[in-house]
Amino acid sequence: MGMATGLALAGILGTASSAFAQAAAYPSKPIRWLVPYAAGGGSDFLARTVAQSLSAKTGQQVIVENKPGGNTAIAASETARSAADGYTVLSADNGTMVFNPALYKSLTYNVKDLAPVTLMGRFPMILVVGPSSTASNAKDFIAQAKAKPGGINYASAGAGSPHHLAMELLKSEAGLFMVHVPYRGAAPALAEVAGGQVPAMMVDLAAGAAFIKSGKVKALAVANATRLPQLPEVPTFAELGMKNLEAAALVGVVVAGSTPPDTIAALNKQLVAAINDPAVNKRMVEFGVEPVGNTSAQYADLLAKETTRWHKLIRDLKITLD
Repeated sequence: MGMATGLALAGILGTASSAFAQAAAYPSKPIRWLVPYAAGGGSDFLARTVAQSLSAKTGQQVIVENKPGGNTAIAASETARSAADGYTVLSADNGTMVFNPALYKSLTYNVKDLAPVTLMGRFPMILVVGPSSTASNAKDFIAQAKAKPGGINYASAGAGSPHHLAMELLKSEAGLFMVHVPYRGAAPALAEVAGGQVPAMMVDLAAGAAFIKSGKVKALAVANATRLPQLPEVPTFAELGMKNLEAAALVGVVVAGSTPPDTIAALNKQLVAAINDPAVNKRMVEFGVEPVGNTSAQYADLLAKETTRWHKLIRDLKITLD
């Protein structure tokens, strides 16, 4: 074997073993965790709760940074362009990973440049109406909306948000025509529904729980496969004969697309351990999140299924945001 070949081979082996050593030592420095929303929301709560546990488990600082804007695109493009070493992570929801590519003709990032690590949790959607509504259940509400096409407005946490698309799914399944009124976040939208300015919205349990429990809004049905343990008296849409009506904000962790599989596996292991920590799990459930913590392959598979389902709806309804 010539000297050059020997050196080249040593170089290859060196690279392979150093990549392996890097993954084995991961994380060996602070992790930057980007949240594409303002502080105080569900996505922010989830990131901070899990990051705190991740930091305690790894002995490394985890710095959570809020970078809202562009319907999550600002934080997503920064993550996609970051060093592919697992030290920049993003809280990504279905807006980032599923809806945006179908809603915008041009995006500043490509979903292929983001690698799924784990789904942290699901925020199931609930149909709520204001206190003045005469609808005592979802069937009443649908009948009332059918009786006056275009006469009922609905609020959302923003155009292209999971809340918006959950209501579009209801409209599509029930054959309704309602007018969308987007807000900047679930909280202001919910306040308007509670105040009677807008009749209805789809809201996640985390944002809506306090309003529902105090009777400021009425929960009519949950867009989930099963009833929610926090709202055992509220039926699912499936119980009302609408089997396809399942919608949730799905919040996971993604990293730059070319991050080595070993690093993704190491990060996945740490994140899943953090989510499964009994104290973290309890905080998540109390907040209104269904904790998940799955493999990166399971998360990728879920994203593929969600993409097929929602892209069809977005195309059929011709929803665009640019």
